[in-house]
Amino acid sequence: MTVLNDIPRVSAEVSDVRGCVAELHQIRARAVAGPGERATQAQHARGKLTARERIGLLLDEGSFREVEQLRRHRATGFGLEAKRPYTDGVITGWGTVEGRTVFVYAHDFRIFGGALGEAHATKIHKIMDMAIAAGAPLVSLNDGAGARIQEGVSALAGYGGIFQRNTRASGVIPQISVMLGPCAGGAAYSPALTDFVFMVRETAQMFITGPDVVRAVTGEEISHDGLGGADVHAEASGVCHFAYDDEETCIAEVRYLLSLLPQNNREYPPQVPCADPHTRRSQVLLEMVPADGSRPYDMARVIEEIVDDGEYLQVHERWARNIICALARLDGRVVGIVASQPQVLAGVLDIEASEKAARFVQMCDAFNIPIVTFLDVPGFLPGVDQEHGGIIRHGAKLLYAYCNATVPRISLVLRKAYGGAYIVMDSRSIGADLAFAWPANEIAVMGAEGAAGVIFRRQIAAAEDPEAMRARMVKEYKAELMHPYYAAERGLVDDVIDPAETREVLITSLAMLRTKHADLPSRKHGNPPQ
Repeated sequence: MTVLNDIPRVSAEVSDVRGCVAELHQIRARAVAGPGERATQAQHARGKLTARERIGLLLDEGSFREVEQLRRHRATGFGLEAKRPYTDGVITGWGTVEGRTVFVYAHDFRIFGGALGEAHATKIHKIMDMAIAAGAPLVSLNDGAGARIQEGVSALAGYGGIFQRNTRASGVIPQISVMLGPCAGGAAYSPALTDFVFMVRETAQMFITGPDVVRAVTGEEISHDGLGGADVHAEASGVCHFAYDDEETCIAEVRYLLSLLPQNNREYPPQVPCADPHTRRSQVLLEMVPADGSRPYDMARVIEEIVDDGEYLQVHERWARNIICALARLDGRVVGIVASQPQVLAGVLDIEASEKAARFVQMCDAFNIPIVTFLDVPGFLPGVDQEHGGIIRHGAKLLYAYCNATVPRISLVLRKAYGGAYIVMDSRSIGADLAFAWPANEIAVMGAEGAAGVIFRRQIAAAEDPEAMRARMVKEYKAELMHPYYAAERGLVDDVIDPAETREVLITSLAMLRTKHADLPSRKHGNPPQ
């Protein structure tokens, strides 16, 4: 009898649980659907994907696990109490990219225009804390209208929490910001604190004060894109590392970048099988780089010839183009490449090039990526604008970054390396583990013409034929101090190598340096030049 009486009770409980589960699925479906089809269509009409569509492109299929999907704000006033959508306008969680864990948050522009409120910020804080604790990359898919004005200072405080976590995670886990819509005011500082910024043309803008404020204060007329669009930040300001025409391509490139980065600062980037022989000779390099130091050539082609399968990813490709910063693989292992670009400004170092390379070197050092430096540099760019703009201070940033780096470092002089620029670009004297040079290299304080003009100016001035005397003194200076083996004889270059063997020399050298260990002095942190 007891058993018979228990049966209906068990069935009722099961029925109640099933009802609760059904209700849960209904609530989740509402949360996933968001504000409705009309809002989704409006998002698509702007040429933009929804937050969930973007996450679907970023992460491996079926891997996304959402956190706090049912979170809703508790704010009142200005009609907020009547509008409390699930997710509160930001989707947070984790998944995998090529099988490795990645954390992500994505603003949902369909809800409050993606504006940040207290609950919204708390969700972001939580996922950032989880990423730091788990030691996995964090990707933010940004499409928000800034702070939620109706919530006042609570929203602003939310940004403070994000900035604090960006800073705490810096150099610990890779942080990637993907700009897919507007980002104005203080909100723009979070992407600026991260390691890499991606932008999509026409739909993404970043600025501290918008065109209306600029017009009111300065009288200047400018569009949103003209002020803070992807091309502006990729070419002029240097805020954006990568710019693309559409979201699909942009997010695919984010996945590719993640494949080149470690999970955190305690790991190494993933190694992949390499079918490109490490002993492959590159005879074409002998013709690619002219012996005449005044003739330009494309350093990108040199890099392409040396790295695995000719594949590399340029960082800041369109900003400070007189220097190249790229991630590539040698024998399946990731390396960071810093290289002069003789095609632009003859490859000189200037303010922007120094800043670009310094940040890249710091990133590589933070994430255990060996650094290979290709030199063909005539010096620092002269000029009043450069001096008054602080070329000393900015050039010191690159010098500091190299001196502070403890990862394996190899430098190679392809053709010329003059003056302070030679020292700054990872010479042996500032700690390069190995320094190589090609046979036609010229390492000197300055070019022979300039040096002869300084050293022998009296003889040249007093000569019956000053031009003939100048030519003679230039030849003499070159023979005495600028022959290719001068630096090697003094131990400033470890070896002069056949250009065709460059790939093999770099790969075998990096293999030797793989177990490099460097002890740093005990300190809270350095005080790099600003």
